[in-house]
Amino acid sequence: MITSVLVANRGEIACRVFRTCRELGIRTVAVHSDADENALHARVADAAVRLPGVTPAETYLRGDLIVKAAMDAGADAVHPGYGFLSENAGFARAVLDAGMVWIGPPPAAIEAMASKTRAKQLMGIEPLGDGEVAEADLPVLVKAAAGGGGRGMRIVRRLADLDAELTAARAEAASAFGDGEVFVEPYVEGGRHVEVQILADTHGTVWALGTRDCSLQRRHQKVIEEAPAPGLPPALLDELHDMAVRAARAVSYVGAGTVEFLVADHPATGPKAHFLEMNTRLQVEHPVTEAVFGIDLVAEQVRVAEGHALEKEPPRARGHAVEARLYAEDPGRDWAPQTGRLHRLAVPGVRLDTGYTDGDHIGVHYDPMIAKVVVHAPTRAEALRRLAGALERAAVHGPVTNRDLLVRSLRHEEFTAGRMDTGFYDRHLPALTAPHADPHAPLAAALADAHAHAHDHARPRSRFGGWRNVPSQPQVKRYAMAGEEHEVHYRHTRQGLTADGVRVVHADARLVVLEVDGVRRKYEVARYGTKVYVNATELTALPRFPEPTDRQEPGSLLAPMPGTVVRVADGLAEGARVEAGQPLLWLEAMKMEHRISAPAAGTLTVLHAVPGQQVEVGTLLAVVQEEIS
Repeated sequence: MITSVLVANRGEIACRVFRTCRELGIRTVAVHSDADENALHARVADAAVRLPGVTPAETYLRGDLIVKAAMDAGADAVHPGYGFLSENAGFARAVLDAGMVWIGPPPAAIEAMASKTRAKQLMGIEPLGDGEVAEADLPVLVKAAAGGGGRGMRIVRRLADLDAELTAARAEAASAFGDGEVFVEPYVEGGRHVEVQILADTHGTVWALGTRDCSLQRRHQKVIEEAPAPGLPPALLDELHDMAVRAARAVSYVGAGTVEFLVADHPATGPKAHFLEMNTRLQVEHPVTEAVFGIDLVAEQVRVAEGHALEKEPPRARGHAVEARLYAEDPGRDWAPQTGRLHRLAVPGVRLDTGYTDGDHIGVHYDPMIAKVVVHAPTRAEALRRLAGALERAAVHGPVTNRDLLVRSLRHEEFTAGRMDTGFYDRHLPALTAPHADPHAPLAAALADAHAHAHDHARPRSRFGGWRNVPSQPQVKRYAMAGEEHEVHYRHTRQGLTADGVRVVHADARLVVLEVDGVRRKYEVARYGTKVYVNATELTALPRFPEPTDRQEPGSLLAPMPGTVVRVADGLAEGARVEAGQPLLWLEAMKMEHRISAPAAGTLTVLHAVPGQQVEVGTLLAVVQEEIS
């Protein structure tokens, strides 16, 4: 029997595995980088071991350090989570060689399937070679052979871009997974990303636990997932299950894994499944399968690792489940990751899997996912409605997130009708990220602030010592909201606070009730320095007299996020002529590369960026002086 488990991972998945271990009576051990010293997963574990360093390469990708940590802490088993070393056969062998239980598939199965190129060959599919891509093959997808999560993936639509995208994908894959191998495959337009969860024991039983649809993706990384995948014909469902079980049996698979497909419509044959890969680990989206089948996949992983047999048939699926990934990122600014203090996170009435709690800091070194929000309901329509409503009412106070995008996506007619595909955000992102906020939010913020500082607003005395019996001038406050400035006017009267056109029913420091056109609306207010949150709307309190701002030289390229300069274009130097859209340098933030390109054709007059440089938001990287024709 397993008595103590080390989770070779961090954040949300470590916390999630710890939760099940506690329920099973198993002690828990965390590992943490220096950046994660005070992270939630390090705090909630029974024991924690430091991995010196900050970057994944120094810490969570160091299998030797993690095995030593497990031995030092007295763990008798290791759970890899997902990402990092979860699909590294060498790490699995090192755990087994140290005499511990590996809560995952056999190393040989990982080797056979963790490399996407070998997995495709096993399923009878040959990927394209780097030099075999012709114009007729476009578009193609450059893809990392190891790992997942959309890292090391690039769509190539022009043959001239292939070499640059191969270089970028290799660099990103090496940084994320410690393996820079990539391959090229045809890119299927308009397909749906559908996957099958499998669970296998050491006694020959393989369960196919239904399907999941993960088509809503940004940068090839999933955003919203659901189970079961809606609208698939019974014959296709049978084919998907059969292929998934066949893939598992082909490598004598043990434990939890996922077989992924791209399902595309063909005019002659109807929907057709294209094998993508097999992930030899637990998936981020596993909670929707757990909800539908009423099981704990982590508990099943532990039991399988202990040698227990599965029942001959899996439990029966019931209802529908949907999961949304809440990211610290700005979808309206090219998905730029965000950092800072997470003041409050509360999403009542749902399953919330997270690696953060109120007051934690979201840093630049790791994935920007804050939490997974999961609901289960009898029908798909009810599940979508419940999840959208829960997110809309959630308190998410801190860095900018994709919360509004999630709510709008869940209510979009294309998604509610089940007609989505992997190009959903390519088509709809501008509409889904258009600024929108309650127009009365600034007034609610001002009234709450006025109440909180009521002692500063006592009726003024005259210079003769008596009260002036004249109407006071309106109070004025200014806020930035959804990229625009708003000026609010209100008065203190004998009847209380008043504002033009709006009846103030109640106002205190945390709750404001306004009546507009006969309808009362409630506004919950929270403030952290200059940041004010009114229900789901974020505002910034502005000074009465704006401070003068530094003027930036035209053509200045500023860091859009905190991160590290990982590469500068070959041969780039001050004085060079550049073309509009030409890639100049690359930043890495939260495990993703972000390209900085020339805004116009001209001359590079300033280049401050150097590889390895740590930059903050707004750091001047380069200046391109535009050509004037």
